[in-house]
Amino acid sequence: MWLLLAFASAFLLGFYDVAKKRSLRENAVLPVLFLNTVFSFLIILPVLVVARTSPMALRGTPFEMPEASLIAHGLIFVKAVLVLSSWVLGYLGMKHLPLTLVGPINATRPVMVLLGALLLFREQLNLFQWIGVLISIFSFFLLSRSGKREGFDFLRSPWALCTIGAAVLGASSGLYDKYLLAALRLPAVFVQVWNNVYQLLVMCPVLLLLWWPNRKEKAFSWRWSIPMISILICAADFCYFSSLSLPGAMISVVSMVRRSSVIVSFLYAAFVFREKNLRSKAVDLALMLLGMVFLCLGSIYG
Repeated sequence: MWLLLAFASAFLLGFYDVAKKRSLRENAVLPVLFLNTVFSFLIILPVLVVARTSPMALRGTPFEMPEASLIAHGLIFVKAVLVLSSWVLGYLGMKHLPLTLVGPINATRPVMVLLGALLLFREQLNLFQWIGVLISIFSFFLLSRSGKREGFDFLRSPWALCTIGAAVLGASSGLYDKYLLAALRLPAVFVQVWNNVYQLLVMCPVLLLLWWPNRKEKAFSWRWSIPMISILICAADFCYFSSLSLPGAMISVVSMVRRSSVIVSFLYAAFVFREKNLRSKAVDLALMLLGMVFLCLGSIYG
């Protein structure tokens, strides 16, 4: 069941990337991210209200949310800051880079998660996993060459570096999720709901201090794809957290499956956005996915 939930999360994440790209084209980044946190908060608000006023109504449902300590709330606040930092960098990269480059870069997260799991959770790498890591590293090298054809040097382009930084922070967030859900056994819905609450609280001063004084130079325009970002990420995160909370769930496998979302966004960018150099990027993506297959085989049969 946890694997099916991981695939559902991947499918939703693919369209989540598409909604972000549509929202950020020639648009200010921080207001889009702020509205994302607002709509995400509004989506989870009914659960929060019922949990605070009539907790018995949620008992026995996936939305049951017991009380937690101040320490648990502090840990969720750290997660919110970590996720928002990843999102700010990721949104900047998404705005300025082709979606067919951003998706494969994000697909390297499972490699980072796997290496982090090796160090933090003492998960051992077997032959299949090492093959997957090496293939992924090689495909990332090929992807950087594809980027140069479009004028994006991965070591010099600030937008490419932003996307890579977002991937590193996103992988760190995945490892942190494993700690919260598996080691501390915090309920998945508790993590998701309060993560959204604290994201909104953090984004309010960020928007007022960093964007509002410069709103004329960094103009914002409303698009209906903006609320879709929140709807899709809330649904994807619910499937993701639910997957990790089930017995036997492996963060390395779940993270790999989620990265298959790149197939959805890549195909959309190819056929709708008509992005360039698709043949070479498709080869890079195929190698990246092959690396993910070996990682997944190693995690399941190793």
